[in-house]
Amino acid sequence: MVGWRERVSLPELGLEGIPAKIDTGARTSSLHAHVLEDFQRGGERFVRFAVDWGGTRHFCEAIHVDVRGITSSNGDQQRRFVIKTPLRIGNLTFRAEISLADRSQMQFPMLIGRTALRRRMVVDSGHSWLQSPGNAAMRPTPAGQTPDLKGIP
Repeated sequence: MVGWRERVSLPELGLEGIPAKIDTGARTSSLHAHVLEDFQRGGERFVRFAVDWGGTRHFCEAIHVDVRGITSSNGDQQRRFVIKTPLRIGNLTFRAEISLADRSQMQFPMLIGRTALRRRMVVDSGHSWLQSPGNAAMRPTPAGQTPDLKGIP
């Protein structure tokens, strides 16, 4: 069981405790990142990107799975790089496809879509931080209440 927002980690990328919106209306998960380049190494396609997190710019590399047309929340079609990397929510770690997108205008730097959740988790939309022990003081959050993310890096 997860709440409508959780802290998640991408261990292979060295990113921990990212606030993420759990969104069953979105098919694909996405991460706020700036794509720097795509390249080949050992016959495999990779993408190098930067993630600004916790006041630090993290440089990451991942196997580049695809470039897809993804419809954004405002209905625009965007071409995005898609990577596949382990994603950890609570005690559960699994490989997830994640698109790299400019989420600078969004409240959460990461969005977890329904494909990642399928057959793994159930979402309780009336609560937050159910799998995020560090935010236990902030739960439960009544449904319909606007979240206050001030002070959350």
